[in-house]
Amino acid sequence: MKKEAVLYERLPDDKVRCLACARFCEMGKGQIGLCGIRGNEDGKLVLYVYGKVSAVHIDPIEKKPVMHYRPGTKIFSIGTTGCNWLCKYCQNYDLSQRRKIEGDDYTPEELVSKAIQYGCHGIAYTYNEPTIFLEYARDCGVLARKKGLFNIFVSNGYCTPESVSMMKEFLDCITVDFKGNGEQEFVRKFVGIPSSQPVFDTVSELKNLSDIHLEITDLIVPKVGDNLEHAKKLCKFVYDVCGPEMPIHFLRFHPDYKMMDFPPTPTKTLENHYDIAKQVGLKYAYIGNVPGHPYESTYCSECKKIVVRRYGVDILEWNLDEHNRCKFCSNMIPIFGGLDKDYREKRFEFVI
Repeated sequence: MKKEAVLYERLPDDKVRCLACARFCEMGKGQIGLCGIRGNEDGKLVLYVYGKVSAVHIDPIEKKPVMHYRPGTKIFSIGTTGCNWLCKYCQNYDLSQRRKIEGDDYTPEELVSKAIQYGCHGIAYTYNEPTIFLEYARDCGVLARKKGLFNIFVSNGYCTPESVSMMKEFLDCITVDFKGNGEQEFVRKFVGIPSSQPVFDTVSELKNLSDIHLEITDLIVPKVGDNLEHAKKLCKFVYDVCGPEMPIHFLRFHPDYKMMDFPPTPTKTLENHYDIAKQVGLKYAYIGNVPGHPYESTYCSECKKIVVRRYGVDILEWNLDEHNRCKFCSNMIPIFGGLDKDYREKRFEFVI
């Protein structure tokens, strides 16, 4: 089901320039971009994985991780093959780094129908970088919205103004994932990009779009991507551009792919990053991939009591009223949407 892309421009001599991500790959006839799924056929840019889904799973929204948007909802997660990054630690490397064209065929109509059939509230475009299959995600997302579903991107943020503009047509929520605090030496050596500046630029652009909920994540890789000065710089950027209420998640690294010789991130390292975020003034910081850690939960920024208690991706306790105000001090917590009613009734006794 390959299809001509939208995000590109024609160049002389039947060459094309892709506008989907900040690599801006230029391709002559028969050439394929670094992502492995966008190529030049007779002077046109073709998306080879349009309608080809290589990974499907049903997840809680908290797994994305998203803590401040539609908590407790069920998400139909999909991905294709290919990626615009070359991460040496990628946990989905068989999908993203093999640069193969494969998957089960799903038209946008069929995909949305499947999500509804399984009782999902939204669709997440994840597992590999969704920006590179943006035209397919857009067609699915526009239809999903018409059917009452919302749309989430789990993205590395290596975008362009053109791709962000297309996101406006259908996207409701996005997590932008910095790696190693976005430090340049780290991303050059372990991610394969010259600079993370496009990620910073994307965050700045997205913050101006009030219709798209944004959360920030940062994968902390021990030894090579855990410098606290760089963490402070990133947190200061998030504070200055996005404000003190922007959620930020510090994620634990697990050895995989070409970095099996690295240990998991020490919990203390993640806690140090958390402390820096709080010192900078960010009110809602989280530690991820450490099930049972107290900083998985949401704390009221005023009285400091737990308003949403979590274990992993499970919500164990909900201490917010119907307006998402703290039940202990009435402080408003910036969470979009209340806890899903079905989740509340099935998973635990609602705390009034």
